[in-house]
This record gives sequence, structure tokens and C-alpha cells, in this order.
Amino acid sequence: MADDWGYSCENGPATWTEKFPEARGTRQSPVDIDTTLASSGGCAPPLVWQYSVNHTRSVLNPGYCWRVDENGYDSELRGGPLGSDVYKLQQWHCHWGAVNGEGSEHTVDGRSFSGELHLVHWNTTKYHSFTEAAGQEDGLAVLGVLLMVGKKNEELDKVMKLLPFITHKGDKVTMSEPLDPVNLLPKRHAYWTYPGSLTTPPCTESVTWILFKDPVEVSAEQLAVMRKLKCGEAALGVEAMELLHNYRPTLPLGNRELRDYGGN
Repeated sequence: MADDWGYSCENGPATWTEKFPEARGTRQSPVDIDTTLASSGGCAPPLVWQYSVNHTRSVLNPGYCWRVDENGYDSELRGGPLGSDVYKLQQWHCHWGAVNGEGSEHTVDGRSFSGELHLVHWNTTKYHSFTEAAGQEDGLAVLGVLLMVGKKNEELDKVMKLLPFITHKGDKVTMSEPLDPVNLLPKRHAYWTYPGSLTTPPCTESVTWILFKDPVEVSAEQLAVMRKLKCGEAALGVEAMELLHNYRPTLPLGNRELRDYGGN
């Protein structure tokens, strides 16, 4: 079964290479950001983004996270390591841990954070669909946002309020409330970038990673709501397991270049 993977002992990241050979590659994500290895990105053009605020989005539980689908609305990400290619926001989702202080996929000098948001974009300049782009080495660009426990995140709360309605795998609701993805990003736009992969199967090596240096605050209550999601379907008489953690451990950077943009 193609989606027979998850984060338990039986089907977790250590087993993925058996079913998804690309997960064995040398360009896998996440990685530990060793700041001593990062080379200066120099004076690259700034990252530029533009997102639609007022459109309906779908919020769903695919069984391994919560995910917000942008439903094809116009958006734009370019600049920085992406050059002049224009990327479009496809979906965004989150990874978290069973306890606060773990849950981010990327770590920074060995330090874990309490979660990580991923805004997944695809290259519309070169490819015709998300599916086509996802198989190409310059097909995807993901903005990574590290989450730390602090005050309630108002923009993210628009999603958190809907999570009780998508408890089980396959559940889906429509969000009609306006939401601006820009408000999910840190105010300062310094970041690290490196060539990597999707962090979930099939772990395709098609991602330019752009990980913001500054974490964004979410409340402990918001993280607790995420952990109540279940990774199974609402089968009669069977209690589905709670999705307490859904992050892949870091993998070797190897000989890939890690670049640093915008100060420390």
C-alpha cells in the first residue's frame, strides 16, 4: 500500500527506505544546520512573495499531519536562491513533537524546536503541474518556519480552531476565513538554504530549502491541539492512535552547500 508509512516503530522513518528507495539518496532532508559550515550567500536578490488572502482553503488530515491546501489560487515566490523562476504555493502543513522542545525536522547547531511549518511551492516557470515539478531537482521550494513555545499565534489559530473537525485520517473541512500566509513567517527574513528533499515519502530530491533563522511563537495550547489529531480513520470500534509526533530525524548534509543569507 503506497501510503503505508508513518511515524511508529513499525512504519516510521527508519523503515521508509524499504518502500521508497529515493529516501536512501544523498540529498535528503531534514538536516542539522551547522552554522559553522554555512557560507555567505552574498548579495543575492531578496526573496519576494505575494499570497492571496481572501479565498477558500481546504484543511485536511492526510493521516500524518494537518495540511492546508491552497486550491490553486494565485501566489508568487521568487528571488534569493530561486533566481527569476516563479514558484506558486501549493499547500502548507506542520510537524511537531510529543513534548515541547522537540518536533522540528531541521535542527540548528543540534537544537530542536517545538515544531516546524512548511510552505510548499512549485516551479511554474518550468513545469506545468505540481506533480510534474515534484519530480524535478529544481521543481519545489519550501519555506521552513521553526516554531517555539510562547504566545498564541493568531494567524495559525484560524487553522487550530478547525482541527477538532478533522480528527481522523481523511477528514476535511473548508476554511472561508481570510488568512494571510505572510503572517506565518518571521518578521526578519534571514535564512539558510540548501538543496534537499521532501521530508515525507516518497522523499523526492526536488526541494530548494529556505529555512528562516528566527523562530515564530505558538502557544503550548496550540501544540496540544495538534497532538490530538489521529493517524487512523474513524473505523467502527477501533480507536485510532493519536499523532503525537511526526518529524523525520536529521540526515547527513554530506557535500551539499549550505548558504546563509541575511546576518546571524
